[in-house]
Amino acid sequence: MKILILTNKLPYPPKDGGSIATLNMITGLHDAGNQITCLALNTNKHPFPVKNIPRELGEAIRFIGVDCNSAIRPLHLLGNLLFSREPYIAQRFNIKAFRTALTKLLQEEAFDIIQMEGPYPGLYLDLIRKKSDARISLRAHNVEHLIWERKVLNEKSLLKRSYLTNMAKRLKRYELEVAQRSDALIPISEWDASYFREHGLQKPSLIIPAGLYLENYPQTELPDGPSIFFIGALDWLPNQEGLSWFLCNVFDRLLSELPELRFHVAGRNAPAHFEKILKHPNISYHGEVEDAQSFIKSYRVMVVPLLTGSGIRVKILEGMALGRPVVTTTLGIEGIPAINRQNIVVEDDPNIFGDLLIKLLADPQEQERMLNEARDFVSRYFDTFELSKRLSQFYKTEE
Repeated sequence: MKILILTNKLPYPPKDGGSIATLNMITGLHDAGNQITCLALNTNKHPFPVKNIPRELGEAIRFIGVDCNSAIRPLHLLGNLLFSREPYIAQRFNIKAFRTALTKLLQEEAFDIIQMEGPYPGLYLDLIRKKSDARISLRAHNVEHLIWERKVLNEKSLLKRSYLTNMAKRLKRYELEVAQRSDALIPISEWDASYFREHGLQKPSLIIPAGLYLENYPQTELPDGPSIFFIGALDWLPNQEGLSWFLCNVFDRLLSELPELRFHVAGRNAPAHFEKILKHPNISYHGEVEDAQSFIKSYRVMVVPLLTGSGIRVKILEGMALGRPVVTTTLGIEGIPAINRQNIVVEDDPNIFGDLLIKLLADPQEQERMLNEARDFVSRYFDTFELSKRLSQFYKTEE
């Protein structure tokens, strides 16, 4: 089959969860025998020259990048809020150059499947229907508007609550409309699939989680000394919120028991006010790291304190694959069918969260047991090649 992948961000280099999930699925579909083209917005926020994609990958998959500026513009945001019912978070990806590139591509070639990575390429559905007979699928990395709805619950500012509530309603209407207008849904978790069904979407669907190539994640021994770490984009509000919760409610408790503990934080684009929060004698803030795997392998236990979000946290899967015990919250583990206290630690109460983390750091044998269980779990449930074969077969069956 000829498959066109549309994404609002070039999935190379695969540094964040979304890019990893997209790139691994693209390469998996190629390995399953399909011809793949990826048309991507190459945004000013995450720019990368397509010509610098490794030759072997570029020869296997055709990448087309459209340079654009998708930055939030205050005047545009205000105009959208006052004079539009559309979500600004989506509208900023409505790019004329991308529309032109997509039109040209669809005029020159016929595709069997056009797969949208997330709801934002849905801005071009009218164009796609006009120019192509391909079946359109929505690969939902998460239920996007739920992130905004959950953010409202933890926001104290009345002004911000009002704005977030408004934007969540707009995004919900937009996202469900894109799903309704698609021919097939590819949710990333059973929870997300249930959500779409409950909202009346009875499309052909297949649950395909984000996957990993386990051979790319060699297991290493745990380093000496008590250390914990977090890695994730720090321009993403759920990560800021979760880390703030951890630092305010858990970290001091850890230091009272383990004064020599070091907390290593990595993530790009942390706002200045958030960098100030990370200034602490026992915290090392690394900014954006060039090699996420090397960072993960350098420390003992991963913490993923998330209070809002949707979809699957790929960084949790990477930590488990690399043999690092993970301590997270209920929302952090959402979409990952791991078993609490067997291959992961899950807790929402900050006091118990801290107690379990202290216990884990003090018990090397428990760490070794858990990391072996975790790697085996990722191998069984999140193998990219097996997941991609399943999706490819689904597309062929639905023809």
